[in-house]
Amino acid sequence: MTKALQQFYIPEEQSIYLLSHRDARKLKGWVALCQTELSQLGFEGIELIGKGAYGFVFAGRANVGGAPAHYVFKFSRITLPTHLQERLEEEAFMLDQIHHPRIPQLIAYQRIRGQSILVMERAPGLNLEEMSLARGRLSPRLIVRIAAQLADILLALRQETGPFGRPLVHGDIKPSNLVFDAERETVALIDWGSSVFAQLDARLQPVGNNVMELMSNHQQHTNARLGDVYFIGEEQLEGALSSPRFDEQGVAGTLYALASAQSCRFGHRAIPASSLGLPVEFARTLDAMLDPDPATRRRAGDYFLERMPALSRLVMVDLPLEPLTPLVPVWVRPVSHGIDTVVYSSRKAFLREANVEPTLDDVNDVQLDRYYKQFMQGMGDTEKAFLASVSRLGKYPVVGGLAIRWESEGIYIDSSLNLHDPAQRPAFTQAVNNMVHLARAIHRQGVFKSCLFNARQTLHLERESEHAAFVRADNTHIRFELSATPEERRTRQHSYFEDGPDPEELLRLPATIMGLLERLNEIHHTGMIIFEAHPRHLKIHSYYRLLDPERERDFAALLDRILDAVSLIEGLGVSGFMKMPYKDTRFFSHLERQPERFYPRNPRAV
Repeated sequence: MTKALQQFYIPEEQSIYLLSHRDARKLKGWVALCQTELSQLGFEGIELIGKGAYGFVFAGRANVGGAPAHYVFKFSRITLPTHLQERLEEEAFMLDQIHHPRIPQLIAYQRIRGQSILVMERAPGLNLEEMSLARGRLSPRLIVRIAAQLADILLALRQETGPFGRPLVHGDIKPSNLVFDAERETVALIDWGSSVFAQLDARLQPVGNNVMELMSNHQQHTNARLGDVYFIGEEQLEGALSSPRFDEQGVAGTLYALASAQSCRFGHRAIPASSLGLPVEFARTLDAMLDPDPATRRRAGDYFLERMPALSRLVMVDLPLEPLTPLVPVWVRPVSHGIDTVVYSSRKAFLREANVEPTLDDVNDVQLDRYYKQFMQGMGDTEKAFLASVSRLGKYPVVGGLAIRWESEGIYIDSSLNLHDPAQRPAFTQAVNNMVHLARAIHRQGVFKSCLFNARQTLHLERESEHAAFVRADNTHIRFELSATPEERRTRQHSYFEDGPDPEELLRLPATIMGLLERLNEIHHTGMIIFEAHPRHLKIHSYYRLLDPERERDFAALLDRILDAVSLIEGLGVSGFMKMPYKDTRFFSHLERQPERFYPRNPRAV
């Protein structure tokens, strides 16, 4: 049962608002302790800037020679096994081998009271994943400029220099590991936690200093680390011997994601690089670097490195953007309070290929378990890209839901997407349209449902043991928004129960709660409610908007009675119900691949 519960979040780190009170308190306390340690060492302006499976990252500054110097501090999670905590020391060693203007330098590695800390220079700017989320597709001119700098980094890593005379493999090139300085339009490659010395060179020939080393165990087993499975190539994912080709694949996936406004490399079959308005030669090269055939990928990688200096000299300007219309409705409703969006998706089983052997079950890796095995293994590339596109919606301040039904003639989409920041509408529209394009390229029959809720409104109930009852705390209420006037009533309203019970949800709600949900269903509203029962912790996630203000008292009373009935919940698992405001189904025919579109030969004429 615990294993099934791991499938609830796709696929990012949980919001602190979803942790139990105990876990949230421990996390806040640990972050405060790290900040205190850094302050005592003389650093100022300390802030948490990132966290992942292996550790936490802080930023701070200090005065050096009368001028402010900016630093990054990486702490390993102290709950990790010793061999994983030691990876921070290995990262410091690898970073110390590299001297390149686009790679921030190592400052120090130290252990303080059993806690490993890595200190390095901080590159100015935003990481490219944040920039992609804010802007949507980056301009073709900017993509080519970034590509030229990445080609330069790849060539530098291939040089057999340094005390060990071997090429280096970064192993985790992706948008969030590239920091972009908007003023100078330069990139810096960060996070060397997956880096290793290459076992094979770019020609896939063994790298070694002597015959005995070439005959040793070094060449029998890969030394490669996994990196982010959303961006690494097939060879690295499947455990091939490490080579500079790994980083070529990371660069290809990164450039594709930035050009298409996606958060992974998997969408290249449905939305090829040749459909993104890039220069024709560059687009064809990028498509070839993402090709299923390994030989094609290698030839394209060589061509990319050879041709980028010339391609970077193309005369390019930022063309005026055409306003995008969302393919399914997007409502913009500004709010004053904070939004921490989380995506819950169910009915994913039909997206998996039939009779596919799980190839990665014996790989013991924290990130693989969290980001991949539970959600995407056994799916085709387009299916993976579709799931990632739904997750990307959750990186915006949005609440609502999606129900997508695939039939032989096309797809039917019911949606209610409420964006709470008007400034993000253009980028969010691109994310929504990508999701639709990817869904159109999938040929299955089945239903996919997804809810987007604000984790800050999640209610937490604790109990002493799995066999005790959950009890509603005093002054606990399920909040809802109220429409100022009755919103349009369509002839057919969407029901909670349209699609029947969900085969992937394991929690059976008591008859009392089901009866109250049926009565709630008769009141004109939109939203969702999800019950997530753990052995000692119940989370109730919800988003509700009442569309009939005259029924406010009835609506609030039913929600209160649902909370009163949580003591009747038995068993573990998840159960959720989603209601659209009314039936407004959009139909799209299947479309395997988006049509070609290239950057104009004479952009100034445009």
